[in-house]
Amino acid sequence: MRRLLDSLYALGAGLAALSLFGIFLVMMAQVVMRELSRQLPAADDISAYLCVATTFFALAATFKRGELIRVGMGIERLSPAARRIAELLVLGLAAAVMAYVTRWTFSDMLFSWEIEEVAQGTVAIPLWVPKLAMPLGAGLLVVAILDEFVSVLRGSKPGYVMAAEERAAAGDFSAEV
Repeated sequence: MRRLLDSLYALGAGLAALSLFGIFLVMMAQVVMRELSRQLPAADDISAYLCVATTFFALAATFKRGELIRVGMGIERLSPAARRIAELLVLGLAAAVMAYVTRWTFSDMLFSWEIEEVAQGTVAIPLWVPKLAMPLGAGLLVVAILDEFVSVLRGSKPGYVMAAEERAAAGDFSAEV
């Protein structure tokens, strides 16, 4: 099960990297076409869609690496037992919020598909396609949060805390800035 979950998080990170590379390709195509006195249709729209995809697909992997913004100053001062309870409460709340986000974005994507909604720009892109990244990425984050919840419930230290501690021990404070 651990291998499957880690593969899912890596897949999300890979899709985020591909989306980011897609933004690069669109921008480079735009530069080349501008030199040829041409314009790449829907370049701004496609870049925006890929930006959203990059963000959502990267959420789970970023969370598991302990690189998402979180407030640890209050929790770090608690005793180990109180900290465990606080971690469980926060992870439970995060899972509930992200489950709502997943459900809402999925409903929005499904509605766009049902009514055959298209972008209003120069290219009629079916909007359910770029909207699909949001529920997929948010859903993957829910899985990652529940993964950590179960880990903490079993008495382990959260993976994102261990990852942050490993970076600090190596002298890497880049995620703390």
